[in-house]
Amino acid sequence: MTPRNKGLLCAHLTAVLFGMTGILGALIQTDPLLITFGRAVFACLSLYIAALLFKSHLQRNLNRALLLKLLFSGIMLGIHWLTFFIGIKSGGVAMATLGFASFPAFITILERFVLRDHVNLRSWFLVLVVMIGLFLVSPELDLANQNTNGLLWGIVSGFAFAALAVSNRTYGKTLDSIQVAFWQNLVVALITLPFLSLIELRMSPSDWFWLAVLGTASTAFAHFLFVTSLQYVNARTAGLIIALEPVYAILVAWPLFGEVPTLKIIIGGLLIIGAAVFPNPKSH
Repeated sequence: MTPRNKGLLCAHLTAVLFGMTGILGALIQTDPLLITFGRAVFACLSLYIAALLFKSHLQRNLNRALLLKLLFSGIMLGIHWLTFFIGIKSGGVAMATLGFASFPAFITILERFVLRDHVNLRSWFLVLVVMIGLFLVSPELDLANQNTNGLLWGIVSGFAFAALAVSNRTYGKTLDSIQVAFWQNLVVALITLPFLSLIELRMSPSDWFWLAVLGTASTAFAHFLFVTSLQYVNARTAGLIIALEPVYAILVAWPLFGEVPTLKIIIGGLLIIGAAVFPNPKSH
C-alpha cells in the first residue's frame, strides 16, 4: 500500500468512526448527559494510555493562557456532544446529523468575525447553500415537532463544534494532538460530573458496551487515525473525506432505525453535505 493510499484509508476510517457517533448515541438508551460524561471518561482513559505508548507528555508547554484556551474549547466540546445527543434523542440520527453538518458555514462566519480572516465570495456562497439546505430539511417551523427539535439541536451542536475548531487553530504547534484531546475531554468529564445528580443513572450492560465503543473507537481511536492520515495526505484532502461523515451516518441509520428521508430532505441534505465537501480555498 502506497503512503497516499494509507492516508486515504485512515481518513475514510475516521469518517466512518465519527459517523458512528450518532448511531451509537441512538443505541445507548440513557440520558444524553450521561452519554456525554461517559464518552469523555472512556476517551480520557484511552488517550492517557496513548500518551504513555507514544511518549506524549501531557503537561508539556502548559501555561495559564493555554489552560484557559483548553477550558474554553473543552466547554465547547461538551456543548457540541450534549446538544448532538439531545438532537438524536429528539429527532433521530439523520435530522441531528444534517443539522450538525452545517458547521462549515459557522466556521466561515467565526473565522471572518472572530479571527478577522479574509473570507472569499465562494465561502459566503457555500454559507448560503447551507442555509437553503437547512430550510429544505426542516420539517416545519414548529418547536412541538420532534424532527424540528432534532434539527435545531443539531445546528446548535454544529455551532459549538465550529467554535471548537476555530479555537483549536490557536494552539499552533505548542501542544500535540493527544495533549489537546486529553485535556479537552477531561474538561468535558469535569463540567458534566456535577449535573449527573439531576438525572437517573441507569444503564444496561449493552449501554456500557456501546458507550465504551463510543469513547474509545469513535473518539480516541478516530482522533488517532485522523492525525495519522495527515502524515500521508494534506489537510484539505483529509478534511474533504471526513466531511462525508454525515453520509455514512445517514446510510447506516436508514436501514437500522427505519429513518427513511423524503425527497425534500434528500435534496436539502445533499446541499448541506455538498457545501461541506466542496473545496473551499481561502484567499490570503
